[in-house]
Parts: sequence; C-alpha cells; structure tokens
Amino acid sequence: MSNRTRLTEGQITAGLAALPDWTREGEAIVRTTETASFPTAIAVVGVVAEAAEELDHHPDIDIRWRTLRFVLSTHSAGGLTGLDLAMAARIDQALRTA
Repeated sequence: MSNRTRLTEGQITAGLAALPDWTREGEAIVRTTETASFPTAIAVVGVVAEAAEELDHHPDIDIRWRTLRFVLSTHSAGGLTGLDLAMAARIDQALRTA
C-alpha cells in the first residue's frame, strides 16, 4: 500500500494492526518515542528524511531532546493513504536500527 488514494476505515484499522506503536488522531497517525540520546534522535531523523525523499512523502517531526513525535497524513487526499502506512513502517524500521 503506497498510493495516494484515501483509505477506507477498514483499511486504516488493518494497517494500524500491523503498526502497533502508532495511534490514530483524526485524519493522521502518530507515534511518539524516546531514543537513548539526542544524537541518536537526530540520526533517526536523518534516516527518516532519506526515506521521506524516496517516497516523496514527508512526516511532521517534533524533536524534544530525546523524544521524537511523528505525524503522518496525506494532506492532498484529505486523510490517510497507503503512503502514510508505508512511511510509518519506514519510521519503525529506522527506530529499530537506531
């Protein structure tokens, strides 16, 4: 699932089942996590930035010392798309390898 077509509620529920660290907030999905250190947090953001460029889909990222908050939504579709789920999976991968 990596297209920009808005997902149905069933597709969103199924997608989030595979992304247990993400929660739904309205028309977005959100993950907040804490890393071991500030440099680690910045390194994760760097990896996420590369993935975002590859997918041409850019998350909102809030950095507060070691805490990262990622928010995903496809604004052009007015809600969640497969691209959001794909980017969430890439963010999870970046966090696992940090």
